[in-house]
Amino acid sequence: MSEYELIASKGCGSAVIEMALALAGLPHRVTMIPYLEPGLERDRLLSLNPLGQVPTLILPNGNVMTESAAMLLHIHDVAPQAGLVPSDVDSRAAFFNLMIVLVAAIYPTFTFGDDPKQFGLDDAAASALRAESDARRNRIWQSIETLISPSPYALGPQLTAVDLYLAVMSAWRPGRAWFAQNCPKLLSAAEAAAKIPAVSRILERNA
Repeated sequence: MSEYELIASKGCGSAVIEMALALAGLPHRVTMIPYLEPGLERDRLLSLNPLGQVPTLILPNGNVMTESAAMLLHIHDVAPQAGLVPSDVDSRAAFFNLMIVLVAAIYPTFTFGDDPKQFGLDDAAASALRAESDARRNRIWQSIETLISPSPYALGPQLTAVDLYLAVMSAWRPGRAWFAQNCPKLLSAAEAAAKIPAVSRILERNA
């Protein structure tokens, strides 16, 4: 295989990796699947990624990556000219902190809150978990808001992978209207990223 294969689904974080591959100019193809639906496509996904999640990235050498933050760092290693990771030490420290908060603190609130009944909860407990997950996410977003000063991107004049996450995740629950009222700096960085043609095209295709 001479190109990357990104296994993706609409409305998911796989759009972040699709953007990164496009901006890095790396040869790739995107295989869109309904990743939660039983069938041959899900069976293949599970054979590659036992968690059954997207994005799943198959490298040109056949190796498989299953975590988006790791994928982004790999893409940076292969195509550092894309600037997805800042080059100076101070900016890199802020970048790593923000990216890990996004994947380690924000993402789990969707894992547990999107479909809480999967954990065997009754209606009341499932509703409570959904509400608590949503509230925790909002608090984390508001704490991230205090860490950035968009000019125009989250970490300054250079677009980074953090901005790709923001462009995608700002459309998720609680939605852009909430961000406009409660986290306008995060929304501003997301909107700046969305103005880049490649990012805009992928956002539209993944809506």
